[in-house]
Amino acid sequence: MSGPECCSNPPILNPNAGSGHVEKLGALNAYIAGSPNSKSSVLLVSDVFGYEAPNLRKLADKVAAAGYFVVVPDFLNGEPYNPENPDRPLPIWIKDHGTDKGFEDAKPIIEAIKSKGVSSVGAAGFLLGC
Repeated sequence: MSGPECCSNPPILNPNAGSGHVEKLGALNAYIAGSPNSKSSVLLVSDVFGYEAPNLRKLADKVAAAGYFVVVPDFLNGEPYNPENPDRPLPIWIKDHGTDKGFEDAKPIIEAIKSKGVSSVGAAGFLLGC
């Protein structure tokens, strides 16, 4: 896990950032970019600041421009980390947003992507908020 310096410069979250759109996919909201007619998809996993981080959406748009159907799910369920909240420091916040839950939440998302005719799904995660 990264140290506290990672969160010293959080992004300004913007639900309208990017050229894609948000839709419900599986059981979660997801930022979608690119053509659903693509046979290849990339699932981008956000850092602690969530799927509304403008740099993450910008990356999703670039990957989509290369011909991929890109999905950025809201694995944080509308609860990105807020370093301004003294009641929920990062170690406490992380306990409620473990990778085990994200792993389970990814399964219906991947099934929904495949149901669109996509034949291959890759995944990547980046620490973009710092």
